[in-house]
Parts: sequence; C-alpha cells; structure tokens
Amino acid sequence: MPETEPIGGKPDQSSGGLLRSSLVVSSLTFLSRILGLVRDVVVAHFFGASAGTDVFFLANRIPNFFRRLFAEGAFSQAFVPVLTEYRQKRNRDDVRDLIGKTEGALASTLVVVVVIGVVGAEIVISIFAAGYIYHGEADKFDLAVDMLRLTFPYLLLISMTAFAGSVLNTYGRFAIPAITPVMLNLSLILCAVYLRPYLAEPVMALAWAVLIGGVVQLTLQLPSLASLGLLVPPRTSFRDPGVKKIIGLMLPAMFGVSVGQINLLVDTVLATFLPTGSLSWLYYSDRLLELPLALFGIAIATVILPSLSRQHAEEDPDEFASTLDWGIRMVLLLGIPATLALVVMADVLIIALFHQGEMTLLDSEMAGMSLAAYGCGLVGHMLVKVLAPGYFARQNTHTPVRIGIIALVSNMVLNFVLIWHFKHVGLAMATSLAAFVNAGLLWRGLRRMDVLRFQAGWRRFLIQLTFANVILVIILVWVIGAVGSWSEMLYWPRLLITLSICAGGAALYASSLWLLGFNVRQVLK
Repeated sequence: MPETEPIGGKPDQSSGGLLRSSLVVSSLTFLSRILGLVRDVVVAHFFGASAGTDVFFLANRIPNFFRRLFAEGAFSQAFVPVLTEYRQKRNRDDVRDLIGKTEGALASTLVVVVVIGVVGAEIVISIFAAGYIYHGEADKFDLAVDMLRLTFPYLLLISMTAFAGSVLNTYGRFAIPAITPVMLNLSLILCAVYLRPYLAEPVMALAWAVLIGGVVQLTLQLPSLASLGLLVPPRTSFRDPGVKKIIGLMLPAMFGVSVGQINLLVDTVLATFLPTGSLSWLYYSDRLLELPLALFGIAIATVILPSLSRQHAEEDPDEFASTLDWGIRMVLLLGIPATLALVVMADVLIIALFHQGEMTLLDSEMAGMSLAAYGCGLVGHMLVKVLAPGYFARQNTHTPVRIGIIALVSNMVLNFVLIWHFKHVGLAMATSLAAFVNAGLLWRGLRRMDVLRFQAGWRRFLIQLTFANVILVIILVWVIGAVGSWSEMLYWPRLLITLSICAGGAALYASSLWLLGFNVRQVLK
C-alpha cells in the first residue's frame, strides 16, 4: 500500500499552529526588514537620491516585477493549492514527481526569459525608461542597460528560491523562506561598503550585489528541501496533468495577483519623466511602506493560504470562512495603527533614517511626502494580500483577474490625473487609491459567493479599534511637536528618539486596547 504522507509529516493547522506560524514568519520577516532598512540607510548614505540610484532602482525593479509574476505572485498562488491537494490525496512519489516536473517547467521558461532580457537589455530599458530617451539622458540610459544585464539574471535565481520556499511553506517550514531575504540585504550592504571603491562607476556595486545575493538565497534553501526528501532533480514536462493544472491556474493569476507590482512599474516608467531624484524618493518611501506590509500583511497571507487550500480540499466551508475572518481582523488590528503612524510620522521617519551623507534635507522632505501618500493605502494593500488567497485556495483565478484589470485601469487613470499637479506624490496617491479599489472588489466578490462570512464580535471589535487609534494619533502628534526640529539633531540621537516613539506608540496602542476590554485570546482563537 503506497505511503500517503511525504517525509516531514503534516504541519500543525490548528488555530494555535496558525498563530505560531504567523509569529515565526513575522519575527524573521521583521529581522529581514530591519536589515533591509539598514541596507537602504547605507545606500542613501553613499549614493543619496542621485541619478545613479534612480537608475539602479529602475534596473532592479524590472526583474523584480517579473519575479512577482513567476515567483511570489501568481506561481505560488497556483502551485501551493495543487501541491496541497497532492499531499492530501496522493502518495509521496506523486508529490516528488509533481515537484520535479514543475521545477523543470519553471526553470526552463525562466532561462528563456532571462536570455531575452539580457540580450535585449537596450530594448527593455527603452520601454521602461522612456523618460530618459525623451529628455535625451544618454548617460542614464547606458548605465541602466549595463545594470540590467547584471540584475536580470536575478529573476531566475529568486524565482527558483521562491519555488523552493513554496514547497517548504506547504510543509510548515516557514523559517528558512522568511529569513532568506537577509542574504540579499547583506550582499547589498557589503558590496556598497567594500566593492564600491574598486569600480569605475561606484553605483554598479549595487547591481553586482543583486546577482551575488540571488546565488546565496537559492543555495540557502537546498538543505531544508533535502531534509524533507524533496530535493528533486528538475524534469521538464509541460504535458504532466499537475503541471498543466498549475499553468492553467497561473496564467490568469499572473495579472490578477501582480496588480500592485504592475502599478509600481507604471509609477517607475512615469517617474523617469519627472525631475532627477523622483525614482529614489518613491523608492525610499515605498521601502518604509513595505516594512509593515511584509511584517503583517504578507506574513498573515503566507500562513493562511495552505490552511485555506486544505480546508477547501476537505470541503469545510465554515473553517474556511473563519480563517478568512481571522485574517481580516488581524489586518485591521495591526494595519490601522501602522497606517496612522506612517502618515503622522512620515517626515520624521524619513529624516531619522535617511538624512545623512549624500541624502539631502530636500530629498528627505520629498520622500516624506510620498511616504504619507503611500501610507494611506497600507490597509488596502494588506487586505488584498489576505483576500486574494480566498480565491486562489478555491482554484478560482479568473475573478481576481477581472478585479485586477479594474484596479490597474483605475491606477493608470489616477496616475495621469494626479501626476500633473502632485508629481511623484501623485503617483503614490494613485497607488494607494487603486489598492482600496482592488481590496473592495475582492471583498464584495467573496461576500457574494458566501465564502466570507463575518464571525461574532465585530461591532465591539471595531469600537475598540477606533478608540485605541484615536488615542494613538493624539499622543503621536503631541510628542512629535514637542521634540522640535528633527533635521537639526545628530543622526543617532534622532534615530533613537524615533525608535523610542515607535516602541512607545505600540505599547500605548496595546495598553489602550487592554483598558478598553479587548480580548486577545478570543481574537487569536
């Protein structure tokens, strides 16, 4: 009789298991993001918001856009439900066979894409940096081409890393995939500090760092896969039923799940028409947005997708609805105060972290304005991360695609409306508004399908959140005003004061909820 459970056993899918998994992912993601902030501080110190950093952020964003399509985005959303189904209903050999053939199909496709991207780098840059051509900025264009030829192979490396991470997540091994980004951050920091002085064009050190970091990230996954007995040699077979099913789910989802990245890429293209520094201002502010988004939104979404897939496979709609409800509550519980902090403290956060070295006060003020605009959309982005798995776990990819098209068109229209008067801030505002369009339509669709059913206690929950967040905003505004001129302070004192305010704000928020009778155990249950 064949074995029905692969090596590694079943992960804990209880509510306690979800919480523990969320805490593991959140903790390691927090470590990674903090190191990411250190990386950005180092980049800002050595390169500021110069033409070189604008070009690097462009050359790095292009492969990362395709990475979202092939890796963390549509592929993982299509692959995890099918792999979960194989785990539940088939034997170990079938699971290994699916992994090997999917790996081969993904890798062979990516090799072709990477070769085209490297050979045709000039054409790619012509498309994504039209502003450089329009303004006759030949130096920027040539530098972007050189950088892209180094950064584009990262697409293959990080996509295979994400493939391995999807397998590990399905088996309840969240730690290694969550800590993997640390390797890229370390690579960027070390290359910026030590490789930069030896290059004729110092900013090229950042492009080399991306390539080196990708190799290290992929290598880190292999021992964990081997310990599960799932380090399978790739075999290309596009006709395999499992692979065909994944492709069928993935192709429409490539657009739907990556709307946020497409929006960012559109912002990048339009920003090449704006004054030098605009791309860097958007980048630094977007990085601060990504910290709470990854720490809370992506972490919650990462751990609920396997559970939702399992609950759908086991035909348990009540548990499915309960898991979605839990995810939404956690988004609001953590996302609303984070949003308010980003908006109220936008200038303070940017100045505290980045105002040093080559990063001027003007650069910091410009980035602070776009951070406030991005921050307004944080809850919308987090809800998209949590609501989209409600469709993909049910192997429904067409509905999110239709919703994604609407959100993308909304973002483009808003971009062209807002960019004329608000410049780079208008691009950030458009992205935030489009995130709420996306989340709202996903929400309505799940409600109409009766997949999302609210559990008891929502009225009390919202009242408690409202009062706790009002108290938080009042105290933050008072404290920031009492400190005085942030830009005139030395770097380390202002950074320590800012971190103290953030920690104190978190403690105040938690204390306010407790005083208002918030039942932590009930929400976690």
